[in-house]
Amino acid sequence: MKVSVVIPAYNEEQYLETCLRHVLDQEEPADEVIVIDNNSTDKTAEIAKKMGVKVIRETTQGMIPTRNRGFNEASNEIIARTDCDTRVPRNWIKIIKEDFAKYDIDALGGPVFFYDLKGFLTTKFFDTVYSASVGFIYGHKILIGPNMAIKKSIWEKVKDEVCLDDKKVHEDVDLSVHIHKHKGRIMIDKRLLIGMSGRRLKSNPLSFFIEYPIRHLKTRLTHL
Repeated sequence: MKVSVVIPAYNEEQYLETCLRHVLDQEEPADEVIVIDNNSTDKTAEIAKKMGVKVIRETTQGMIPTRNRGFNEASNEIIARTDCDTRVPRNWIKIIKEDFAKYDIDALGGPVFFYDLKGFLTTKFFDTVYSASVGFIYGHKILIGPNMAIKKSIWEKVKDEVCLDDKKVHEDVDLSVHIHKHKGRIMIDKRLLIGMSGRRLKSNPLSFFIEYPIRHLKTRLTHL
């Protein structure tokens, strides 16, 4: 069972090298690592090439087209996805392969924590509040964008149905809903704990407490 890692990127020269060091320094290496460069104007693509990973340029601006391009380009049966400001553990790929080999699942996710924030926005917050509440709203497990893996086969089933407008949906929730509609099985493994930056929350707290809930409402209304 082989794993492709897809990393969407837009002007991420500050974070990308650290992210890739974690992705490449695995107990069991990924079989393919792809950085999807979404029209970056900084050294994002240069850094990725220097570190020896595959770089593909996506000219349509936005997270969803960038993610979709990466999933379409992935050549292996499992597609793992993370973001440029994340730090995955050394056993990330190993656990992903183990879970897909052991369980009859189509998608896999895990918890996240902010490695550069303190206070109530901890792993426990995401695990018990955010993930649980969002899962309750939709009635099934939900994937979190920076820490997910799906089968290529389930992607082929949903890729022409997922929403293409970043402003209308949370793309990871939207993807989860479509996987569920196709009777795909989503599993959450709490061992798959990754760190992510709280930079967006620090720079604009309102985006987390106002914009995010509003987009969740839009996502839910889209799938009524």
